[in-house]
Amino acid sequence: MIVKDFRKGFYETIQHQRVLVLVGFDVDGLCACKILQYLFQCDQILYTIVPVVGKEDLERAFVENSEGIKYVLMINCGANLDVVETLQPEDHVIFYICDSHRPVDIHNVYNAVQVKLLMNQEDLDEVPEYDSLFRDDESDDDSGNDSDASEQSSKRRRFNEEALDRRREKRVWNENRNKILFSYTQFSSYGTSAALTMFELAWKMSKDTNDLLWLAIIGVTDQYVHYKTPREKYIEDIMALQSHVSRHNRRTEDDENIISINCLKIVFDDELQLALYRHWSLFESLRHSVNMACKFKVWTQKGQKRLHEFLAEMGMPLSQCKQKYTAMDSSLRGNIKTMMQEHMTKYGLVAQDVVVPSFSAQYGYKNKLSANDVAYAAVAVLESIEKGKTSTDNFLGAVDVLQSNGHYQMAMEIKAWSEGTPDVKYFSKPQSAEAAQVTLEATVRVSLGKAFEQAASATTSRILQDSFDFSMVEMKSEDKNKFFDALISLLQ
Repeated sequence: MIVKDFRKGFYETIQHQRVLVLVGFDVDGLCACKILQYLFQCDQILYTIVPVVGKEDLERAFVENSEGIKYVLMINCGANLDVVETLQPEDHVIFYICDSHRPVDIHNVYNAVQVKLLMNQEDLDEVPEYDSLFRDDESDDDSGNDSDASEQSSKRRRFNEEALDRRREKRVWNENRNKILFSYTQFSSYGTSAALTMFELAWKMSKDTNDLLWLAIIGVTDQYVHYKTPREKYIEDIMALQSHVSRHNRRTEDDENIISINCLKIVFDDELQLALYRHWSLFESLRHSVNMACKFKVWTQKGQKRLHEFLAEMGMPLSQCKQKYTAMDSSLRGNIKTMMQEHMTKYGLVAQDVVVPSFSAQYGYKNKLSANDVAYAAVAVLESIEKGKTSTDNFLGAVDVLQSNGHYQMAMEIKAWSEGTPDVKYFSKPQSAEAAQVTLEATVRVSLGKAFEQAASATTSRILQDSFDFSMVEMKSEDKNKFFDALISLLQ
């Protein structure tokens, strides 16, 4: 059931109660968790936070931490699972789900007792109607229910046209239901950022701050830079956040004299759509940014040549492009955006390949932080493969990156990421798998969701689909040919 008023239907309900918070392993979920943690601390609400990597982790975390718990909040996990069936909770346990994963399981949508959805109504417009999925079958089959009937009357009912019509109608209804369910679940996608949802709750309760706003910005940015949301949806969310940025960061001269110099200041501007270019070299950033890599086809000699031509036509010496961005000549560094926009058309680039509306933040006189860079850095920590570190260690490390004093931690993680070498084990991580798109000519991501599950079942392929993102599966390499053949046939 969808909660229409988050304040009354959720927040005021859980006050004076201990809440179990299960958080999915992504930056958006982490930001939403930090916002909620601030609200809980303001109102002295007891809570337990447990990060969960996948479905098995979710089940284990619930079993180990649910004793004495009445309210469970699931952030970026659980929406696309039948949580009551999966977790088998006591009847008094109520789940609140704030999750951007789509599609939402139909049992979660229509469970009015134990499942409450903290989501925007417009994100659920594609949910099938209740009557097309559920029906009362008690009176559908009159034959065979009367154990005291004589053998002669049973034979008469067998040929009863009305009973036959009902069976036929039920069979047709079930076939139609299966088609509707497959159409609804075959593709996976993402809805509104969980961090943005939690920030709007804080705003409606007049408890929003500039720091919470920055977390919401990082959550929305994480969805965009990891191709979870289309550009149009991202722009819509960014424009909504811009009004809050203006409200929190409009300062007069008197304000500047009163406010501490170490306070956070957020600025809206067009950001170059280049990964970590401030912490890398311009040349390497161009080669490793998905949009640019795909446009120039940098994995080919011809593509490499075109990239060199593009830089030369902009008047950017290769020696400058290959050194650290911070060491570049200041006259070149300050005009990169303008020069790229002036020469992009000749090389098949459009404005959205080069720039994107975004935000940067600054604490006092420290270096500015781009929301894009923070999102990349936090993901690098979350999906770290450093030996001896558990998933909980990675979760806490990512929290440090998001802290106002996490600049050093962030810088070290970016350095490790940008100076690393290609390794197949990096691509086993859900977010890092996006980097594999640089080998493709198109950047459109087709998220097949439940179609994977059906193709595997039809071919007895061995897959592991433990992620909350149903478009991510692990498969035995020897099964891939028959799996893809079944998948293509299924979607034709």
